[in-house]
Amino acid sequence: MSTTDLPAASAGADTTAPVPAGLSSASALDAARAAGRSALVGYLPAGFPDRAGCVDALRASVAAGLDVIELGLPYSDPVMDGPVIQAAAETALRGGTRIRHVLESVEQLASAPDGERAPVLVMSYWAPVLRYGVAAFARDLASAGGAGLITPDLVPDEAGDWIAASDEHGLERVFLVAPSSTPARLASTAAACRGWTYAASTMGVTGARTSVGSAAEGLVAAARGAGAERVCVGLGVSTGEQAAEVGAYADGVIVGSALVRALSDDGVAGLERVVRDLAAGVAGARG
Repeated sequence: MSTTDLPAASAGADTTAPVPAGLSSASALDAARAAGRSALVGYLPAGFPDRAGCVDALRASVAAGLDVIELGLPYSDPVMDGPVIQAAAETALRGGTRIRHVLESVEQLASAPDGERAPVLVMSYWAPVLRYGVAAFARDLASAGGAGLITPDLVPDEAGDWIAASDEHGLERVFLVAPSSTPARLASTAAACRGWTYAASTMGVTGARTSVGSAAEGLVAAARGAGAERVCVGLGVSTGEQAAEVGAYADGVIVGSALVRALSDDGVAGLERVVRDLAAGVAGARG
């Protein structure tokens, strides 16, 4: 069996190569900053509610105000995903989503018409990438038009192969920091990131919350102080009000569970309403 047929379940600082023009999420964040606002980053698992439906939903979300797409690679053993995203990933896996389908979705999103196209970052646990082959994954992700990869369970100390492969193919790499990160960890992570740094607002899993973790703003400041050029905040944002709160100090506001729930409950129309509310929040965050 080809590695591309593997079930998805089983399976800061710029460096050398340039990121392809027009495909980088860093450029989208910079454009939002130039416009006086934070960027809106939205997550859906590939293959949810089905493969074509996921692509259509994300294109509609971009048209409604999403600046950067975070496409999840469905995985059976998540450590960061809460129940809403876990259920969506299970739906995608039961529907037969494989790594090659995730890459096909990246290609479809990267080639969408103007107004429905945004930089696409894949978010994946490390095991599927390792099984696929680090160099092969970087090659195929770049070939599909992807901007880069977010790796929630890979620390820079152990990411030598990925750092080399992402440099070779001009891909962004996004590592995570958390309220528990030490100053040394913040500095090493910021130095290893290419594009931006993902700040987890709280210790725990994804999911809508009544309030965003109070440690998030301090974490963003600490990450910047440690060298991070751009910092986006995820975990817990579900409303326009919360997006405005985070958008006041972060370069990007990451939303996942709220989008998955809206698509699940009310289809694309419901998803578009939530994205417009979130986009209005980040637009008004800085007065």
